[in-house]
Amino acid sequence: MNKAQLIFHHIFRFIWNAIFVISYPILASFGLLFIGLTYLFSLISKFLMRMKPEGRKVVLKDVEWEPLPLTNDILEAKLHKQIMFGPSGYLLRRTDGVPSVLNDFVFGNKVRILDEGLILEKWNSTDSKNLPDFDICLYDPDRDSLKSLTNIKCFDWHVSEKIDNELSFKWFDGTQGGEVKVAL
Repeated sequence: MNKAQLIFHHIFRFIWNAIFVISYPILASFGLLFIGLTYLFSLISKFLMRMKPEGRKVVLKDVEWEPLPLTNDILEAKLHKQIMFGPSGYLLRRTDGVPSVLNDFVFGNKVRILDEGLILEKWNSTDSKNLPDFDICLYDPDRDSLKSLTNIKCFDWHVSEKIDNELSFKWFDGTQGGEVKVAL
């Protein structure tokens, strides 16, 4: 470095150090003030929590059997597994206490009532990595039979129309959709 560059280097280094030395106490005091305010609000929050009445404590227990809506009190449901941010799987049984083919499977909460019976969503797996993988089944409560109609790999499905002995299911998985026609 020549003499002029060395002088400029020392001047700029001096200015930089002066700015840092002058601003450091200001920056440090803002940091301490922020930590102090956080600690103060934490103490106030703890104090207010002590003043609040306890309320009732809730003890979680297994969900009891409840009548499944839309089934005319034929079936009862009990929560088996809830997928985080997703559907719930239920165990089903008949309310009259008769052993049923339903006892061996996990079903979704979609139930549709037809003259021929109930349309149920039978889960093929309860592992969240394998879902959605459902068999849409027709349950005949009079014969206690479960007939698989079609397999749908989508949470969003519905019965679109029924013509004579033919059902149409429409589904949409977020990117694509489709329609499946099955014979009863």
